[in-house]
Amino acid sequence: MILIADSGSTKTAWCVLSDTPKTIFTQGINPFQQEEEQISSVLQYELLPQLLHPEQITDIYFYGAGCTPEKAPLVHHVLRQVVSYSANIQVESDMLGAARGLCGQQPGIVAILGTGSNTCYFDGRTLRAGVPALGYILGDEGSGAYIGKRLIGDILKRQMPDDIRQLFLNETHETVANIIQNVYRAPLPNRYLASFSPFCTRHRDHPAIHALLMDCFQQFFRRNIVPITNDLASSGTFTSKTVHFVGSIALHYRTEITQAAKDYGFNVGTILQSPLEGLIQYHRK
Repeated sequence: MILIADSGSTKTAWCVLSDTPKTIFTQGINPFQQEEEQISSVLQYELLPQLLHPEQITDIYFYGAGCTPEKAPLVHHVLRQVVSYSANIQVESDMLGAARGLCGQQPGIVAILGTGSNTCYFDGRTLRAGVPALGYILGDEGSGAYIGKRLIGDILKRQMPDDIRQLFLNETHETVANIIQNVYRAPLPNRYLASFSPFCTRHRDHPAIHALLMDCFQQFFRRNIVPITNDLASSGTFTSKTVHFVGSIALHYRTEITQAAKDYGFNVGTILQSPLEGLIQYHRK
């Protein structure tokens, strides 16, 4: 029995590949933001109760946000300790998961737009050219956390029209003190910031929100996709202008992303909320 995981900072989707495949969900696992005890708790109290026969698992393929070469061993260790002592375990980045899920074994430019964001060129086997994501403080352009950060900043700095500011306060009941507490003192501020993206979804037709969203996605293309394609073009490696996306933000803001892509001369290819279905096909081969 094979267990495949696609983990973002907010949610992890797990698929048990057996005679009757089953998909289950837990909160996100990100070793950059969570200690061993926190990851272990998610596995023990959220995952294991949903696994009918964990002793039958032979292979675990975990693709996760924050699973860099430095951090992947931590996730590998906790999976070994909590889920299976005997299974073959591979821990890879969410970027590789997105690339395999979207492209299979074909080359392509791949982007993740969820709580965070990331981009790369995938040559069909390995990740090649890329721009550092840098996280929600220095980067993550176009992500849920980035949109939330921009929205809150514009609301509190009175850069938004009064009607939007009032809608925000009425719908969220947030205060400056509560925002400061959650962003600077509470754990997982990126999730908190991303939680404000649905406000933008609800009011995307308002000119001020539309302008904010367009700027967020234009920043994404300008600071992430353009450098990758420039490098590829100069080396003659890859000339396609099509970008494939995975993640909830990509799915919900398809219209705005498509327009931002056109502004920079790109086409939008496949958009999936999760690469899990593609990963299932990849690991069944």
